[in-house]
Amino acid sequence: MPFTHDTEDALSAAVALVNSAASTGPAGRAGPEHDVLVDPEEFEEFVAQWDWTGARARDEAERRAVRALRPRLRALWEADGEDELVVLVNDLLSAGRALPQLVRHGEWDYHLHATSADAPFATRWMVEAAMAMVDVLRAGEIWRLKTCAADDCDDVVVDLSKNRSRRFCDAGCGNRTNVAAYRARQKSGDDGPPG
Repeated sequence: MPFTHDTEDALSAAVALVNSAASTGPAGRAGPEHDVLVDPEEFEEFVAQWDWTGARARDEAERRAVRALRPRLRALWEADGEDELVVLVNDLLSAGRALPQLVRHGEWDYHLHATSADAPFATRWMVEAAMAMVDVLRAGEIWRLKTCAADDCDDVVVDLSKNRSRRFCDAGCGNRTNVAAYRARQKSGDDGPPG
């Protein structure tokens, strides 16, 4: 495992947040008419999967701030190389007034938080993502930041696989792509190698 558990969790949360934008993903997924981060109940269900600690306003302003964070985090995946990624990460850390400190809570042993527990929720999410990117950069692993390999999907992916082979997002694109390739082979009469 190249990263600590908290780094992997922060990277996964950043991916989920970026990919929650209704304009991303393969054709047939949630369209621009539905954004799960608008509805208060759907927003809370989405957020609950990441076990965030600290203060929460649970209001429209908080939901709006989290939605506004998506393009800033997407930019991390779209950075043109390490130097640009460093600039973006430093901007996020500065905007969040990051002050790293060791904390322990719940079932988590000591790990880093870079904001206070009473910082705005979107700020904590932003800084946690930036701190995770610090680990990605320091480990020389920016190649793990990818865009889904499906032709009709622009979701982001963080490849945390041991064999470094993840190519598709979590929206079923890998399966859909494999089925389409199988059907194309069937149609052309190429069933693959004789068994």
